[in-house]
Amino acid sequence: MLKILTKLAWGLVLPIALLATGPAMAEIGEHQLKFASANNKGHPQVMGMEKFAELLKEKSGGKIEVKLFPGGVLGGDVQTVSALQGGVIEMTVLNAGILASNVKPFGAVDLPFLFNSGEEADKVMDGPFGSGLMKLLPDTGLVGLAYWELGFRNLTNNRHAVTKLEDIKGLKIRTIQSPIPIELFNSLGANAVPLPYTELYTALETGTVDGQENPAANIINAKFFEVQKYMTVTRHQYNPQIVLISKKFWDGLNDEEKALFQSAATEARDYQRKVSREMDVKAIEEIKKTGMEVSELSPEETQKLRDAVKPLIDKFSPQIGAETVAQLMKELDTVRGK
Repeated sequence: MLKILTKLAWGLVLPIALLATGPAMAEIGEHQLKFASANNKGHPQVMGMEKFAELLKEKSGGKIEVKLFPGGVLGGDVQTVSALQGGVIEMTVLNAGILASNVKPFGAVDLPFLFNSGEEADKVMDGPFGSGLMKLLPDTGLVGLAYWELGFRNLTNNRHAVTKLEDIKGLKIRTIQSPIPIELFNSLGANAVPLPYTELYTALETGTVDGQENPAANIINAKFFEVQKYMTVTRHQYNPQIVLISKKFWDGLNDEEKALFQSAATEARDYQRKVSREMDVKAIEEIKKTGMEVSELSPEETQKLRDAVKPLIDKFSPQIGAETVAQLMKELDTVRGK
C-alpha cells in the first residue's frame, strides 16, 4: 500500500490505481419514453403499466420516466407495433398472438382451449417456450421483456342468449386482427369481423357487429355492457400479453439500464397477473349487476365447441411451425404432469 501511495504522489500510476478498484459501474442516463396500450385506465393491463413506470422510476433514482398512453390514444395494437419498429413509440403491451403477423410461431398462443388456467399459462410462457418466442423478435425490430395477462375470453352479443353451439351461427362477431381468432369464429358458424379494439365500442353501438369476445374485465372497463345484452362464459381462448420495447430504443441503453427495465417488467408482471385474476372474478359479478344476461355453457356444449375448433390446430400448425406446436404441447403435458 505504501509503495502504491508513494507512486501516486509522483503521479506515475494513476491508471493502475483506477484499475485496481475494478471497472466503474455504468451510468444510468436520463430517459423519457412513451408506453402505449389499447385498454383504458383502471384495466389490469394499465395497472401493470402504472406499476412498471413506478418501479422503473424508483430503480433508476428518478432518471427514467415512463409516460403512459392507455386507451388507444396512440393507435390500435397493429399500428402501435409498427410505431415501435420505427422507434416512434418506445413501449407497448398487447396480446402476444397479434405478433403472429410479424413472427408466425406466436400464432401458437392463439390456439383455442389451449390453457386450463392462468397459472398453467404462466409456467409455459415463463418457461423455455415463451422465452424461445421472445428470441425471435429482435430481427423484427422488437424486444420482449415479460408476459402479462389479459385472461380468458368470453362471448357477448346483442341478438340472443348463447347457450349452445348452434346459437352462435350467423352472429357477426368482432375478433382481434389475427388469423386464428378469425378462423375460430368462422368455424363456429359466426361471421368473424376483425377490427381494432379502439373501433369496437362504436361498431357494437351502430350494429356493424352483433357481438365481440373479450375477458370480463374488458367488458366492464370498456363499458360494452352499455351496448350488449347477452354474455356467455365460454373461456374459449386465453390471451397472454407481451410487454414490448422498441429495439431501436433498447439498443441505445447500456447493460445496467437494460437490467432495470427487465427487473421492473418482471416485478410488474407478478403484480399485474394477480390483479387481473382478482378482477376477472369480480367483473363477472359486476356484469350481472349491469343487467346483462350471463349464461354458462354446460360441459356437453363446451365439448361441442372444443370439437368444432379442433381442426384449427391441424390447419394452422404448418403456418405456425409444426415444431413450435409440438414443443408447446409437450410443455403443456409436462406442466400437467403427464
